This record gives sequence, structure tokens and C-alpha cells, in this order.
Amino acid sequence: MSSYRSAFRPGLFDGQVVIVTGGGSGIGRCTAHELASLGAKVALLGRNPDKLETVRAEIEGEGGEAACFPLDIREEPAVEAAVAAVLARFGRIDGLVNNAGGQFPAPLAAINQKGWEAVVRTNLTGGFLVARACFIQWMADHGGSIVNIVADMWNGMPGMGHSGAARAGMVNFTETAAFEWAGCAVRVNAVAPGWIASSGMDRYPPHMRDIIRGLAEHVPLGRLGLEAEVAAAITFLLSPAAAFISGTTLRVDGAAPNFKPHWPAAKGKPAPEWDAFPLASKPSVLGEG
Repeated sequence: MSSYRSAFRPGLFDGQVVIVTGGGSGIGRCTAHELASLGAKVALLGRNPDKLETVRAEIEGEGGEAACFPLDIREEPAVEAAVAAVLARFGRIDGLVNNAGGQFPAPLAAINQKGWEAVVRTNLTGGFLVARACFIQWMADHGGSIVNIVADMWNGMPGMGHSGAARAGMVNFTETAAFEWAGCAVRVNAVAPGWIASSGMDRYPPHMRDIIRGLAEHVPLGRLGLEAEVAAAITFLLSPAAAFISGTTLRVDGAAPNFKPHWPAAKGKPAPEWDAFPLASKPSVLGEG
């Protein structure tokens, strides 16, 4: 098995501890691998203990260090207990990647209150709870960096209005926290992935298949993104290279929000990929047939 091929210098996060929520799959798993390859001790948070344990074993198999803390980020007592457990295990929290989230496709008129609140609690309330717990229990006195993972919700998010509203709220939370917590040397930023070829694509229902397979046609760079390309953006914002960056949202989307249906996109070769994660696999929905 090949090691993670990070673009950053070895040992960049030596001695640091980073929490990654939703660390059992997709972008969270990839980011955990990248951070561990750069020397960070990684705390994996998520709802599925088996997935977390699999990632922990992967990281330790590469010589890194990780630990699992199963929880539901929507439950305040569980979040506070998990952050306390991370501190008891590692003694510090230098970074937080607020990646856990989820949604289901549906037009607004078909979303009931229960479905709306479930998505908002997962993608907004849960992220707030984890960030606040990290701030209160450690970062307020020691500083740190938080990266919230949002989504490409500019110009609306048809078919996923509940997620779009929650992600927009997380962008505003990011901007507010960047101001309120700056005096404690805490930086707060966000990364907004566009259409990324990640395992999450396989969780959508069959009627979404053709839509997913046609997404690249609406990306000016001519392809879907990779998990490692999002992880690299997250790693940059956590790193010392971003020491004067706070309150911003970094889009990783191939310029998809700039696509204009009335103006033909230039046809050419897709942009080169940064495929740094050997364990990543192509979603089956993007396969042939």
C-alpha cells in the first residue's frame, strides 16, 4: 500500500492534535490521512464506530497515530464529552476539521419539518456544537484553527434547499466566530467543496444517477474534483501558511458556480488532477454502463 502523497512538507504538524469529524469516510477520511502523514495525531469523530476503526487502522498501518471517538454531533452532551475525551487522550487540540454532514435530495415542497430539522441539525447545529466545545475547553486559552466544511450553495441549491440553508448558515457562523474568537488567536475558515468524486455519491437514490454522471459538463475545469484536492485546501488553512487568513471560505469547485448556461464553455482537456490518496476509490455511480 502506497503512502499518502501530500504536497506539504513532512512533519508540518508534528506534535499537533487535530479533530476530524465525519472521519470515517469520504473527505473526512482522506483529510485524516493527509494530516496524519504530516505528523498530526488525529482524533476521528463520527457516528459509525466500525468506519472510524477502519480509518484508524489504516493510519496506524502507515505509521501515524489516531484514535476514535464515536458520537452524534447533534447531541450537545455527547459533543462536550467527546471533546473532553480527546483532551484526556492527547492533552491538546490544535485544529478542528468540522466535516461531518449529510443530506438527502428533495425539492423544497417535499421536505417536511422533521427532514428539514434533521439536515440543519447535522450540517449547522452539530458543527457549531463541536466548534464551541473545542473553543471553550481548549482553544480559548491556547489558540487554534478551525475549518468548517460547507458546500457549493451559491446561487441557491435546488433539490437540496435544506442543506443549502444550513451550509449558508455555517458560512455566516464562520465569519462571526472568526471575529469573536480572534482575540484568543483562533482562526476560523471554511472550505466549500463542489462536485467531488467521493463515496457519498453512491448514497443517493437511483434517479440521481444520470444527474451525477453529467455534473462534469457544468464544471469549467472539465471534471469532478477529488477528495485529496479538498483535503489539501483544508490542510493549507490549518497550516502556518494561512496564519493571517481567517473568516474566509475557500471554494474547491473547478469554477462551477461561474458556469453560465447562456455562454458555451470552452472545450478542451480537463484540468490535471492532484490524486494524492492511494486508498481513494472511484464512486460506482461514475463507472461505465
